[in-house]
Amino acid sequence: MTVLPLAIPSPGQSVWHLGPFPLRAYAIAILLGIVVATVMTQWRWKKQGGDPETVLDIAYWAVPFGIVGGRLYHVVSSPDAYFGPGGDPWKALAIWEGGLGIWGAVALGALGAWIGCRRHGVRLAAFADALAPGLLVAQGIGRLGNWFNQELFGGPTTLPWGLRVDDAHLPAGYEPGTLFHPTFLYEMLWNFAAAALLIYLGSRLRPGSGRTFWLYVVLYTTGRLWIEMLRIDPAETVLGLRLNVWTSIVVGLGALIAFVVVGRRNPGRDTTVLSTPPTTQDDEADIPGRAR
Repeated sequence: MTVLPLAIPSPGQSVWHLGPFPLRAYAIAILLGIVVATVMTQWRWKKQGGDPETVLDIAYWAVPFGIVGGRLYHVVSSPDAYFGPGGDPWKALAIWEGGLGIWGAVALGALGAWIGCRRHGVRLAAFADALAPGLLVAQGIGRLGNWFNQELFGGPTTLPWGLRVDDAHLPAGYEPGTLFHPTFLYEMLWNFAAAALLIYLGSRLRPGSGRTFWLYVVLYTTGRLWIEMLRIDPAETVLGLRLNVWTSIVVGLGALIAFVVVGRRNPGRDTTVLSTPPTTQDDEADIPGRAR
């Protein structure tokens, strides 16, 4: 098959070395996404009346929990590379080589955020609303790591924006020069558009009590559903569909129900981001007259 002139090339390198230290594009993309999400959340949190520094304190809990949860979900949903024939169980720990499942990252990340919010007397729902657009942008940036790794792309296509893959990363059964759906690009653009929509709705309607976060889940799962069905990388299947397709359906419907229910119970706007007075020693040190 002739490679079309407008095809998207794949990067020829995904790792650079500074002496003995490797710099991996996947890790850089993840870290950049975290930084951007943190800055965006600080900006939104301040607009909601919160202290931007509190975002960093909560992130100290949410980020490590999210990374562990993302890795666990990836290993459980794609176990053959680690526990199947010829697999290497130790590679389940090699997070720097790629492989984070967003569902596990959000689930355990939410647990970490809940701990951080509780320690600082912050309402989790309010914090989740502030976080939602930045989380979408971070997920979009993270997909650049898949592009550099030449992984998780879709099936063959003749579209002019098809992705060119090096022979070393070519799936079995496909000829050199075959173009594939750039699912990393589809998801990145979808996430950026969804983030912009959440910011717009937030400025116009100011949905609170966690509704912005539930809308984020609805928008993300809608995009992930059709993008996941394009992918051809190995994955666990249930009733003929990829596990992540079923997860998108179930989680998306659950989020839609939560969005409606929360909207009916709490139709007004949030009046405060605080739930209880801060309880940590660091926060107590902020009381006037008390030394740090």
